[in-house]
Amino acid sequence: MDYIDNRDWPEYNAQLVRRGEFYLDLNCVKNWRWELRVMNRKKTGAPYKYPNTFITFASIIYSFFRMPYRQLEGFIGLLSTYEPGLVAADYTTLHKRISKQFLGIEIPETDAVVAVDSTGIKVTNRGDWMREKHGKQRRGWLKVHVAVDVESKKLLSLEVTEEDTSDSEVLRPLLENINIEEGLMDGAYDTNDAFEFMKSKGVDCPGIKIRENAVVGNEISARSTAVLEYKKMGYKGWKQMHQYGRRWAVEGLFSSIKRIFGEIVRASSTEGMVSEVKRAFILYNIIISV
Repeated sequence: MDYIDNRDWPEYNAQLVRRGEFYLDLNCVKNWRWELRVMNRKKTGAPYKYPNTFITFASIIYSFFRMPYRQLEGFIGLLSTYEPGLVAADYTTLHKRISKQFLGIEIPETDAVVAVDSTGIKVTNRGDWMREKHGKQRRGWLKVHVAVDVESKKLLSLEVTEEDTSDSEVLRPLLENINIEEGLMDGAYDTNDAFEFMKSKGVDCPGIKIRENAVVGNEISARSTAVLEYKKMGYKGWKQMHQYGRRWAVEGLFSSIKRIFGEIVRASSTEGMVSEVKRAFILYNIIISV
């Protein structure tokens, strides 16, 4: 069957134009003083000089254009000459605030059809990462585990781990705070623990692809029931029942994020690497919401 593109092209084109405007959205200037008053109301120590909305703006420029912090200082400094309310920040301040910036993920209250998967992000400067692993030789990757709403295409949750962490062992922390209608995952999640966890979330028979060599044990379990269903229906029938093709929403997210923000982490410390990866994924949510 040929693919039919039902996209609303005028709206899609308008959305892309809005995203272009978003990268230089200076709305952070409008409530600059008010936001600082709120941020500093109960703060101890030196007061904040720059509001969080400004740091988010700077973070987007830093991440999207892959600017070093000194260049970012120059960029914002020049921009401030055209926008009187914008106060320039030095690169040290930008580095500290962006590195420690907390960006939350909005989780829907309603049940979501969730696609789960992981991908690797290459580490350029592996010094800290390798030293912290007691000299073990590693390939230099961070592993990013995500849960994506297949309808909105938005990120719902993410975890960053070492490259040799199995997908299934991260499933619980990844999904424990999400209301789930259906879960779509590849064979890496075909474990008893994964099926039992999904059952505890109210999904008795999730769309977890069963491995080809799967066998049914003597005990009745959530996984054994799923294996029997899979073998009875065959892959095509099983795929159609679960609408498994929707899982590609997570592949699309990985592709878009790597295309926009790159596939390599620039930070040198372990904490910085994890922070940089999380920031890119969460900023993507902000961008596609425009």
